Amino acid sequence: MSVLTGRTLLVTGASSGIGRETARRLLAAGAAVVGVARRAEQAGLEGHYHPVALDLAETEALPGRLEALSRRFPAIDGLVLGAGVGDFGALEQFSPARIRRLVEVNLVSCLYLCRHFVPRFKQCRQGDIVVIGSEAALRGGRYGAVYSATKFALRGFVQALRHECASRGVRVAIVNPGMTATPFYDRLHFEPGPEAGQHLTAADVADAVLWLLQTRDGCLVDEINLSPRVHVVRRKKEDG
Repeated sequence: MSVLTGRTLLVTGASSGIGRETARRLLAAGAAVVGVARRAEQAGLEGHYHPVALDLAETEALPGRLEALSRRFPAIDGLVLGAGVGDFGALEQFSPARIRRLVEVNLVSCLYLCRHFVPRFKQCRQGDIVVIGSEAALRGGRYGAVYSATKFALRGFVQALRHECASRGVRVAIVNPGMTATPFYDRLHFEPGPEAGQHLTAADVADAVLWLLQTRDGCLVDEINLSPRVHVVRRKKEDG
């Protein structure tokens, strides 16, 4: 029997990509999954999958929505925070609204989710929080100033929260993947290379998340950095 059998984990970004693959793997391991995404029902997952339609960009409404979610699913004992959006360009191309959306989805929503669940996890003296970060949290890149800012801040938050929670039985970790072949790139003008060694897969990242969740309770892995064997950024062809 898996150590995840009988657990209930909330997974954000569960409708596609890394979030969906992680949710699928958790279900296969015997856990129940509360899948949070704008189109959570489109994940096509079965079994103990409970979709919750929620737009994490609407941060003003998020505290109230989380209260309702907790009443509906009081058994949640772990978070996998995989929701995020990508937006790239020179800083002067970003309007205040465009900056605010990146910060709210990639950073603020994660802070709110942890703020809501951490007190309960501490009280129960158990719980796991795994945040999906990015290689952009390790080094800034051209045209990624705003995106990297959100990911660097997220990584710092995880490092600090880990220290706050460790003595109360709550484990906090971050996984920083490099370029991963998922729908994340559908609306961007670039994508990873198509060959197997030029990108990660959602399964690669889900493997890391599942490993973190299944380590011995007294073992804490702070951070996992994943990279394709070869770093390739391919610009998409313009339509027409």
